[in-house]
Amino acid sequence: MKLTPKAEQNFKMLFGNGDVELAKTDPEFFSNYVNFAFDEVIANSELELQERLMIILASLVAIPALSEYKTMAQAALNNKVSPVAIKEIVYQATPYIGMGKVIDFINATNAIFKHNNIALPLSPQATTTRETRFEEGLQTQRKLFGEAIDKGNAAAPADVKHIRNFLSANCFGDYYTRDGLDLKFRELLTFVYILSMGGADAQVRAHVAGNLRIGNDRAKLIAVVTALIPYIGYPRSLNALSAIDEFSPYK
Repeated sequence: MKLTPKAEQNFKMLFGNGDVELAKTDPEFFSNYVNFAFDEVIANSELELQERLMIILASLVAIPALSEYKTMAQAALNNKVSPVAIKEIVYQATPYIGMGKVIDFINATNAIFKHNNIALPLSPQATTTRETRFEEGLQTQRKLFGEAIDKGNAAAPADVKHIRNFLSANCFGDYYTRDGLDLKFRELLTFVYILSMGGADAQVRAHVAGNLRIGNDRAKLIAVVTALIPYIGYPRSLNALSAIDEFSPYK
């Protein structure tokens, strides 16, 4: 099977004209994958190039898929995704997948940046302090989830209230409030992390609701799931579509 003209064009735009080892060792698999991921999927997922690349990077961090992340991170830099945006995508994954996984992606990103002569550290993006992070994070939660946040906090058993506080101060106060990416896109990234990691269907549902509330509509969420199918497979994609259907049925 040969590459379709569109698949070949999109692949070269991202990765250049260099030899690809997989095309030599597994030519049938390579052409099947490239024709699907870089022709059919792109044709059915209306996302801007930089947005699509950032969403794929977030997914690869959450899976986790370090080898493919390195390839796509270089492609993202080649196609004008900013170093700050890439770093913020990696940082924000931390409260969802944990430092044990994220540290490998921070180190890989730093190596890629150094290879591209990008000076480190990047400019600071924090907007909160130790004194303000809890309240700022709580306000961010309210923007995304409304009065359900205060009801949930009030109803939480005393022995887990500290974890609810962690969510406000750390997850939302330390990460969601940062510059470099806006709130609407950060909530979209969280949907990507959770659906990509699998095993957290209740949280996928919660963040479908949060995305809809902040302005990422059904069409946007389906475009994101479509873009991720080559990387996460069908079971996780279909679970995410079920959650979208629950909160935003097709009309």
